[in-house]
Amino acid sequence: MDMNILMVTSETVPFSKSGGLADVVGALSQSLSEMGHEIRVFMPMYSFIDRDDWKKTLSYQIPMLGKNEKADILEKKVGNVTYVGFAHPYFTTRKGIYGDTSFQPYSDNCPRFLAFAKAAALYLAATDWKVDIVHCHDWTTGLVPHYLKHFKVETKTVFTIHNLAYQGVFPLLDAVISSTRIPKSAQRGERGHKTINMMAAGLLDSDYITTVSPNYMEEIKTEDYGCSLSDIIRKREESSRGIINGIDYDEWNPEKDGNIKANFSSSDLKGKEECKKALLEEFRIEGYEDKPLFSMISRLADQKGFDELLLEGSPCALERILEKNDSAFVIIGTGDSRYVTKLSLLMAKYRNLSVKIAFSLPLSHMAEAGADFFLMPSRFEPCGLNQLYSMRYGTLPVVNSTGGLKDSVKDMTEEDGTGFVFSPLNPDTIVKAVERAVEFHKDKEKLKAARIRAMEIDSTWKRSAEAYEEVYRSLI
Repeated sequence: MDMNILMVTSETVPFSKSGGLADVVGALSQSLSEMGHEIRVFMPMYSFIDRDDWKKTLSYQIPMLGKNEKADILEKKVGNVTYVGFAHPYFTTRKGIYGDTSFQPYSDNCPRFLAFAKAAALYLAATDWKVDIVHCHDWTTGLVPHYLKHFKVETKTVFTIHNLAYQGVFPLLDAVISSTRIPKSAQRGERGHKTINMMAAGLLDSDYITTVSPNYMEEIKTEDYGCSLSDIIRKREESSRGIINGIDYDEWNPEKDGNIKANFSSSDLKGKEECKKALLEEFRIEGYEDKPLFSMISRLADQKGFDELLLEGSPCALERILEKNDSAFVIIGTGDSRYVTKLSLLMAKYRNLSVKIAFSLPLSHMAEAGADFFLMPSRFEPCGLNQLYSMRYGTLPVVNSTGGLKDSVKDMTEEDGTGFVFSPLNPDTIVKAVERAVEFHKDKEKLKAARIRAMEIDSTWKRSAEAYEEVYRSLI
């Protein structure tokens, strides 16, 4: 039986993106549509979205406190997926998604996403489309399951946690003065210090909870990773599941990738050496063609382990690695000024380190294809995508044993190993894991075999979509 499924999200490829959430929703929606389901994606119409070919299909009123807000609904089909745009000044007049920059969230994000949640529920109430599943993504959609019940829309709901650290927490007063009714499920804290927590509401009011890897689902049941919501996660254990993300095999394909120097495959790896030479030239590193080359593509942030890599110890972990002079590093990313400064100082000192403070998709493809190893010392990682991209390109990941990294990378001590897994996260374990990779690089036959194993792992979205389909069917 084919199903009617509404995705509700604050961002989605190909129209809006600030991070991996947009990639997941876009790819999952297309994969489910290819399996025969009717998929619609409810999303805000931001000012930067080109409105060519969008058609206005509906207008209705959203009840907020003491007034009604007019919503216009626009639709556009991409492939087999219908994208449903919610047009309101909260979104159409803004420069960004959550703020003008990633460091400055809008002060009225609480009423913005309260209105968005109501609009999603009212869209279904105002149409005759019989929906089977409403799939809500992250904190911005946390109030959707409640409002579906409030507006008497009969459906089942799935709520996916992409990153529990971001919860949509605001003073309760901000919500009360902008809306008509705030459910108890969204209210946290003691009298006088009450907040609205949109993530908590989604966890409590949805029929089923998923997150983006099995191991992350287990981690967030603990106090260390649960971000003050582990009690709710544990209570919902019988109706929750971790499903690891897939990757877009059209975009991340070493056999057809137009961003890399030479194409290659698991049956013909010759082009990978050409990609390595091109990467070294791009980053102006000389004399390391035959030595291990590591890459990193990351936000320069504590979550990604840069405190352990760059700040802890003297010398720091990266300096200890570079000092040996038996490997080279290329790093691409933007973020915390502390890490930008430290990397600049190290780059001036070591010829085997080159850093580009930038976000560049072509450079990212070059780094994934050209490196021998990919370092991800993340403190926590709900799923992670770069380790999946790396393996697709025969670049072996070196990862902390956390979240989706633990689920997707097998250590070389196992017969079918695809990378190097270390734990706990500290400067010494990072250095030792890199040293293991450097030593492994010396055995070219083992290196080649590991690359082939990594490249032949199935990380398609079809696999993940089938798991979500199983969850949907269990509900209806």
